[in-house]
Amino acid sequence: MKPQKASQQKQSELSAVLLIRHNPEDLRERVQQVELAIARRAFELYEARGCEHGHDWEDWFRAKSELLRPVSVTISESEDQVSVRANVLGFEANELEVSIEPRRVTILGEKVPSATNTEGGQPSVWYPNQILQVIDLATDVAANSAVVEWQGGLLKIEVPKAATPTVEAEAAAA
Repeated sequence: MKPQKASQQKQSELSAVLLIRHNPEDLRERVQQVELAIARRAFELYEARGCEHGHDWEDWFRAKSELLRPVSVTISESEDQVSVRANVLGFEANELEVSIEPRRVTILGEKVPSATNTEGGQPSVWYPNQILQVIDLATDVAANSAVVEWQGGLLKIEVPKAATPTVEAEAAAA
C-alpha cells in the first residue's frame, strides 16, 4: 500500500499547472525594477573597487549573479510552432509570471520565503530568490494562442508562429 501512495504523491507533484499569460506592459515596470537593482549593485561593486574603470561588464555580471538565479533555456522551432523550455527549479507555479510578445518571451519569478527554510528568521542557505529571463525569438509568434505550463520546475511554453502573408496575397494587395 505504501508504494502506491508514494507513486501517487510523485505523480501529483509532477502534474502540470497551466499559467496565465501576463500582459507585457504589466510586467515591464517590475522588470525595470529588477534591472535597476542590478545596476545599483554593479555601481556598489564599482565604488568598492575605488571607482576603477574598465570592469563594468564584470561588475554587471557579478551583480546579476548575486541577485538572480540562473535559468537554462532551450528553444526549438518547427514549421508552425516555437517551443521554449526553461528550468525554473525551486519556483512554484504561483511564483512565476510569463509574458509573450510577437518576438519576445519574458519570465519573471520571485521565490516566496517559507518558514521551513529559515533559522531564527534568516534564510538557512543564501541563494537569489528571483529570476528574470528575457528571450528574444527569431520569428514572430501568435502570443494570444500560447500555452504556458509549469511542471515540477520546468516551464513549458508552446506558441504557434504568426501567420505570414503569402506571396500571392502580397501580389493581390499590390
